[in-house]
Amino acid sequence: MAFRINKSYLTATLVLVGIGLWMGTGTFKVGGQATANAEDVSIAERQESALQTVAVRVVTLEAAERQRQLEIRGRTEADATISVRSETSGIVAERLVNLGDEVMPGDLMCRLNTGAREARVLQAKAALEQAQADYSANAKLQERGFAATNQVAALKAALDSAKASLQEAELELERIEIRSTVAGIVQEPLVENGDLLSVGGICATLIDTDPMLVTGQVSERDIGNLSIGQQANISLITGETKTGTVSYIAAAADAATRTFRVDITIPNTDNAIRDGVTATAYVPLKAVSAHLLAPSMLTLSDAGDVGIRLVDLDQRTNHFQKIEILGETKEGVWAGGLPEIITVIAVGQEYVTDGQPVEPVFAEATQ
Repeated sequence: MAFRINKSYLTATLVLVGIGLWMGTGTFKVGGQATANAEDVSIAERQESALQTVAVRVVTLEAAERQRQLEIRGRTEADATISVRSETSGIVAERLVNLGDEVMPGDLMCRLNTGAREARVLQAKAALEQAQADYSANAKLQERGFAATNQVAALKAALDSAKASLQEAELELERIEIRSTVAGIVQEPLVENGDLLSVGGICATLIDTDPMLVTGQVSERDIGNLSIGQQANISLITGETKTGTVSYIAAAADAATRTFRVDITIPNTDNAIRDGVTATAYVPLKAVSAHLLAPSMLTLSDAGDVGIRLVDLDQRTNHFQKIEILGETKEGVWAGGLPEIITVIAVGQEYVTDGQPVEPVFAEATQ
């Protein structure tokens, strides 16, 4: 019987042989032109291709002198707040001041009822007269030899005690009148007629608004620029402008905010400036050399520092330069810590890396 081969088996065998011969040629491609025995591109070659020369727009800037000023935001605060207190106890018979009144030293503010104080004064006067009479009579008898020396001495002591008692009674009577010890404006807390005041009780509260203080907080970065006696221009939220002097700089920072308290004293003879008003102080600082940079020139380093990219015209390369922002304007930012004359990338700084060759295309400065 003759041996016969199935046609389907024969077809499959021929296909497998064809694939084997094709792969054996060493020519194999996936998604592109095949290259026999192709070599991988080295890392150095890839880095070199990444450092190709890039055209960037640059501008040359020259430093200018900038008058700096430190801005301190805060509020007005009275130079002193004084509580006028009673030196004795009693019922308030009359309060002679009202909120907002301006008082001077010695002005009567409250009067307490006299109670038994007048009677004690009269009693002390009578005791003094009796002691004086006893002493005078016995002193004359002593001159004649009819009174003992120790008896006269005892009467003299009683006389001195009576004088002291009278002075104490008169002083206690004077204490019912509570007077201002300083100049100021009456504020709360304020006693009312009929209230019972104990020793140390508050009759009224005074604030001394001349001079007025502007208090604010300054960061630890800027505190070294301030000194006692520096002049400051004050702008109040009410629209008023004043001139003051730095009068206090805290020696220790606030533990929570790491800022230092600064007080600026401003004259307020007419009491026009009120306590607690929002204010901004501008303290002129020493002029420095700085560049005015357009916001579009700024970029960030890998570490997150704000800076610009400078171009070395001789080497035709660029590098990142961190800047110190000294202030901001509508035109841009003032930056310090840069050479006198710089060539900075104005367009294209985001597409280059440090040391990459660049082809500078000069443009005129816009600021």
